[in-house]
Amino acid sequence: MRLELLPLRFSLFESRPGLRLLSVLARQLFLCCLFVLAGGCGDGEQEPEQLIRLDRLSPLPDAAPHQQEDTLRVAVAAILSPEGTIQSYQPFLHYLENKTGKNVVLTQRKTYQEVNDLLNRQVVDTAFVCTGAFLQGRSSMELLVVPQIDGKITYRSLLIAPAGSQTENLAALRGKVFAFTDPLSNSGYHYPLSLLKKMGENPEKFFGRTIFTYSHDRSITAVLEGIADAAAVDSIIYGYAKQHNPQVIEKTMVIWQSEEFGMPPVVVPKNTSPETAALLKAIFLTAHTDPDGAKALKKMGVERFVEPDANIYSSPTTP
Repeated sequence: MRLELLPLRFSLFESRPGLRLLSVLARQLFLCCLFVLAGGCGDGEQEPEQLIRLDRLSPLPDAAPHQQEDTLRVAVAAILSPEGTIQSYQPFLHYLENKTGKNVVLTQRKTYQEVNDLLNRQVVDTAFVCTGAFLQGRSSMELLVVPQIDGKITYRSLLIAPAGSQTENLAALRGKVFAFTDPLSNSGYHYPLSLLKKMGENPEKFFGRTIFTYSHDRSITAVLEGIADAAAVDSIIYGYAKQHNPQVIEKTMVIWQSEEFGMPPVVVPKNTSPETAALLKAIFLTAHTDPDGAKALKKMGVERFVEPDANIYSSPTTP
């Protein structure tokens, strides 16, 4: 199994004011190296400068280039941080390799929208997406299976705060720092937004400051470490965190919970061949009956995968 890494950016240097000079020097050194490699420091005549016409750029292709037949590309939305995703999903991806006979490539992106874009352009063959991202991008994807956890195929959005704080509900968070997960997250963004809307409020004016963590485990950590006064998180991830980190139980508490929402599903791109979709669905649906598959599912905190029910994905919180 291979892992596709995200590209590094110079903005890493610029995240601290004291390092901005280092960023500038790094850029200059980088450009100088490129100039030397291109022969720009020679004594001969300079090559005529190439003019790039921004009004004549070719459009990006709608679909991905031809994929290798022996490769299965699997995207996982950043419900967990990259580290948590690899630890939780790697055993099941190895299981997929053994069952399909293909080389499985794990593709990770920072935001839910980026994973939706991969599905829309058919860059990946299947993906684990969040509920809000599915609702927003369902025109470009098909439901494959739904995970069952604790006998349920639904979950809740939880508002959490530090244990022992005087915060009892959302109204008590006025002027506080609040952690959202992702702009497409149902539990980590759309649900708390719907609560604010009912109060006649918006996050920019209601909270003192808001942040996006881009994963539910990071939102929990933000509350644990005092970075945020409260956060909206997935009940499944919060429950898993409580089982594996005693500090979550000791230092956080739930101040509000939503109604039930459909569990984050597994999907395939819209134009996936029926043969490929059927093969993947069969592997997912029978994994719990295979000893290796059952072990891999346990690592993800999933009992089994079941046939999808589109009716559980009608959410009043999504605009």
